[in-house]
Amino acid sequence: MRSSHHRNHHARRLLCLTALACFVAGGTAYACTRKAAVPQLPELPAESLALPAENGAQQSLLTAAQAQALLDDPRMILVSRTHKMPEDYPVETKECGSATAINKTLQTEAAEAFLSMQAAAARDGVDVRMQSGYRSVSYQKKLYDNKTQYYRNKGLSEAAAREKAAAIVNPPGYSEHNCGLAADLNSPEHTGLDTGFEKTAAFRWLKAHAVEYGFILRYPKDAEAVTEITYEPWHWRYVGPENAALIQQSGLCLEDAVALLQKLAAGENTAG
Repeated sequence: MRSSHHRNHHARRLLCLTALACFVAGGTAYACTRKAAVPQLPELPAESLALPAENGAQQSLLTAAQAQALLDDPRMILVSRTHKMPEDYPVETKECGSATAINKTLQTEAAEAFLSMQAAAARDGVDVRMQSGYRSVSYQKKLYDNKTQYYRNKGLSEAAAREKAAAIVNPPGYSEHNCGLAADLNSPEHTGLDTGFEKTAAFRWLKAHAVEYGFILRYPKDAEAVTEITYEPWHWRYVGPENAALIQQSGLCLEDAVALLQKLAAGENTAG
């Protein structure tokens, strides 16, 4: 059983996350339809999260230090085509993939969360499987180099071949799979990693419950302009239960959530 100190720590953390969720409730990047792990919050103007400071100005309930603490959480790392994973980012993995999985592991915490989620889904009669997880940077480089060579063989210049390859396979260090927190999920109902997965009971269950286990739908509909990735109902990202609740309630994709936290951490007045 968790100690009272541990529970209090998470209670304080959830309060901070709830404050941020309230803060961004008025301006979402996409429509949020998933079930939240904490009660839904009313839409409040940013001013409702401000407290009067000594000089009469207003300040955010989420302090710069609290915002920075969220950014420092290694589970909140942003890896994308424009954000390279740090070379010293630690990755320890555990197997959780199906028998047919291409890459069978995730970071240990993410793997354990997935296995718990998988078991919960099974109790509801739903079969969710992890089909592709952690890829080492060296493995990613091999994929990228092979795709680049394919386009070289088609007669493209070196620069054009690399650009064309990057549109299909992220360069090494620029794929979420390299950090071991991204999971491509499927089900016996639909084994392909494509948009057909959204029509399955597995996907419907994930939309309702994945947040409770720390997973978010990483590339949702209507967020392509921000994520630069088209809708991928099969691609789920582990950020931890508290962070997942924050992101879901805020309605922000990961890029926008991180951008807002960076502004708060820098002490910018986003409530004005």
